[in-house]
Amino acid sequence: MNLAVAPHREALSARAARVAAIAAKHADAVDTEGRFPKEAVDALREEKLLGIQVPVHMGGEGATMLELADICSILGQACSATAMIYAMHHIKASSLVEHGEESQWHSAFMRRLANEQLLLASATTEGGIGGNLRNSICAIEVDGDICRLEKDATVISYGSEADAILITSRSNKDAAPSDQVMTVFLKDQYSLERTHVWDTLGMRGTCSDGFLFKGEAPAEQIFPKPFAEIAAQSMLATSHLLWSGVWYGIASDAVARAQSFVRAAARKSPGSAPPGALRLAEVSNKLQIVKSNVIAGIKAYDETRADPDKLMSMGFAIAMNNVKICSSETILEIIDHAMLICGIMGYKNGTPYSLGRHLRDAHSARLMISNDRILSNSANLLLVQKQDTSLLR
Repeated sequence: MNLAVAPHREALSARAARVAAIAAKHADAVDTEGRFPKEAVDALREEKLLGIQVPVHMGGEGATMLELADICSILGQACSATAMIYAMHHIKASSLVEHGEESQWHSAFMRRLANEQLLLASATTEGGIGGNLRNSICAIEVDGDICRLEKDATVISYGSEADAILITSRSNKDAAPSDQVMTVFLKDQYSLERTHVWDTLGMRGTCSDGFLFKGEAPAEQIFPKPFAEIAAQSMLATSHLLWSGVWYGIASDAVARAQSFVRAAARKSPGSAPPGALRLAEVSNKLQIVKSNVIAGIKAYDETRADPDKLMSMGFAIAMNNVKICSSETILEIIDHAMLICGIMGYKNGTPYSLGRHLRDAHSARLMISNDRILSNSANLLLVQKQDTSLLR
């Protein structure tokens, strides 16, 4: 894969930087008030960044995974809630791009996504399944040309603000919990009754409230492919890679603040290394590890995405799981080091070196999806799958 920066990628980065500048102005307020980052999302629409993953022939820009992850990183350096919303939106968009083109309705919806800059949300969690998105209790009811669904969704991030929700369920009332489908419901096709309020340590601006979802729509809005294939062939990789892009952005901004602190200390004492200089070199190394991890994961995905069998292989699942584990664990070490460098100025709110929001937001990384669950899955796979030790693949 050629990682050289193409002209259009520079344009995407410039557009993302303009959104990031707006997001940064409101990041503290979004966090403090636990509110949706409306200004930043409006800017994403203005810059037409919500539809860039849609193929060019369908009205989008055919953005690559590297470009999407880079935008997540740029936004993550400004406002992690904005970045996470953007990542989650494009995780759902990937399901359309990878699995929707053969369906007339989903193809038309993709064109709408690019043209109208629609914001997509996800409803994969459900009360009673313990966070396992590959199981459902609720079942979609198909009555002729109409489908109906009621779901106790314990989390729908920015659900009240979305233009459409992609929601999972059992394929019918007699289906096994793992026999799932995913359906697109447009905003005027469902109602949301809030059941849980998102009052959390971090990532407060994602507004991930719980809702009782009730929807009715044309049955053609159900994805033709089983959700098991959608999850394995698009959601697994895009989730771990785009989330990692967000987390890398959060950690990058923490390191930048620490670097500014050390530079300011160096100016006060010319000729001698400030106390935090050594830790800064150490944390820079850790940040590079996360960057290399994400880029390697994207390279593996790009080389595999054309082969559905490889996308569903145990080796690929382990590789993507490892990307997520490494990124989510290492960024906490990075931000902790940055806090030690900045000292009380990093601990306090309202300073140029404040890191409280970064640290709180970063703690969500190990919980989305739980690292313990991911490690358990990888452990089971490694019982039968040989560890890949090659540097060539």
